[in-house]
Amino acid sequence: MTTPLTARAPRLRGARSLFTGRAGGVSGGDFAGLNLARHVGDEEADVERNRALLAAEVGLPLAFVDQVHSPDVHVLPASGPVPVVTADALVTDRRDVALAIMVADCLPVLLVDPDAGVIGAAHAGRRGLLDGVLQETVRAMASLGAVPARIGAAIGPSICGACYEVPAAMREESAAQLTELAATTSWGTPSLDLTAGAVAALVGAGVPFAAIEDRHPCTLEDEDFFSYRRSARTGRLAGVIARA
Repeated sequence: MTTPLTARAPRLRGARSLFTGRAGGVSGGDFAGLNLARHVGDEEADVERNRALLAAEVGLPLAFVDQVHSPDVHVLPASGPVPVVTADALVTDRRDVALAIMVADCLPVLLVDPDAGVIGAAHAGRRGLLDGVLQETVRAMASLGAVPARIGAAIGPSICGACYEVPAAMREESAAQLTELAATTSWGTPSLDLTAGAVAALVGAGVPFAAIEDRHPCTLEDEDFFSYRRSARTGRLAGVIARA
């Protein structure tokens, strides 16, 4: 789906999907633009207006979760209202709702099995990647009939390995669990490449490498996106996916 609020639209067969940026929306100050998060200190009325604008563009109600950097996945009920629960990924086969996941440097990951009609959206930061949030998302999709070998995935705007500086001990600890996370900043210090780690996790879960879109803007480098590393007081962008 391509809308005035779309910063990037993946090419996922069997789904309508998008990633938002700061453009659009009514928030001001540190949250200027399309902030979609209620928990960051923005005016509640502005956040609700932003969410309503995005839902109107998508043409469906949006399902969110309260994100806590966990590996927990919420499978939406088969019908009826969608409760807001604590989790870091959502999965459904419903046509009447779009899944939304929020980030500001972490990875927004959208997934679809077009043949099974099953979609997923996951928030994957360092902790979530190490704890298996993407593997758990694929498993939850499989519980609804998805086949990992048929799943396509798209990774949205997030901090890149050349910018995500971390202490050397954190890089070593993280790489001990997921080798592909280890990276070096453009200025030569230890860093983490969350995108490379996510690709490795998805492939390990059975998603074909060729079916993963992993090129995206860096949220720290590109001021068209919210970045927690740039400013701790900031908004959140979203990855949104619905069945085609």
